[in-house]
Amino acid sequence: MPARLILNADDFGLTRGINRAIGELHSAGVLPSATLMAAGPAFDDAIAVARAHPSLGVGCHIVLTDGAPVSPPDSIPSLIGTDGKNFRPSLVDFVQALLLGRINAEEVAREALAQIEKLQRAGICVTHIDTHKHTHLFPAIARPLLQIADRCGIRSIRNPFESDWSLALDHGSLARRLAVRLIGCLRPRFEAHAQIREGRIRTTDGTVAISATGQLNAATLAEVLRALPSTGTYELCCHPGYNDGDLDRVATRLRAHRDIEREALLSEIPRVLAGPNAPLLIHYGSLAAQQNASFQRQV
Repeated sequence: MPARLILNADDFGLTRGINRAIGELHSAGVLPSATLMAAGPAFDDAIAVARAHPSLGVGCHIVLTDGAPVSPPDSIPSLIGTDGKNFRPSLVDFVQALLLGRINAEEVAREALAQIEKLQRAGICVTHIDTHKHTHLFPAIARPLLQIADRCGIRSIRNPFESDWSLALDHGSLARRLAVRLIGCLRPRFEAHAQIREGRIRTTDGTVAISATGQLNAATLAEVLRALPSTGTYELCCHPGYNDGDLDRVATRLRAHRDIEREALLSEIPRVLAGPNAPLLIHYGSLAAQQNASFQRQV
């Protein structure tokens, strides 16, 4: 069986230009999956794009920092920043509060449930969950998220750790590569969560090109795809879009590079799929289907 590859676009719902890029890339056969921001400024437009592309796997991109909540802010005070309305704008501030024990797990679960249920009420069959800035790599965040995913019938989650073979390609800045390697020490704890260990919630063998975020051009993408193992299941998270006026009005460090990633996917993915030993493109719903099939065989 060839390797399986989930190409997932984050930030679905952030702007109409990002939504349009995701719809176009899916129609072109190069993007099977995306994760939707429940409080994104272009949420309604993203729902329309998802409905127009029913074969697109849509997950929930759970936001706990650098964004707006779905829950009333006074119901999740430990997650809210100094403005009293939005999450902490800095990942560093979020991690600092987490390590100091200032983030309440019940409030994480409450907000995650609110975000997932907003997608479900809009008619989205949520294929999986992941998090903005990969915050669920921390056990204190993964634990309540896995509990809520289980409760909501969501059977897949992103593995937020980069695979060793992908890190060995030395993409991204030295500081980012070192940070990604350092947080890799948390991977055994992620895999030890009961939902993952027992197979109730499935994940991949790793996520690739996390260290290359913001530098995923055609050459980098081609190198990653050439190095992809011949077996296993991996996710490549990406951030395609259009660098337009709507993007100018939101907080994001990825601007011009969204055009570069969109063009890289259009140029490189068809080339790989036409070659020998091409990976099978899937979305996270296929992992859930595999889990259900295994369960049926057991009973």
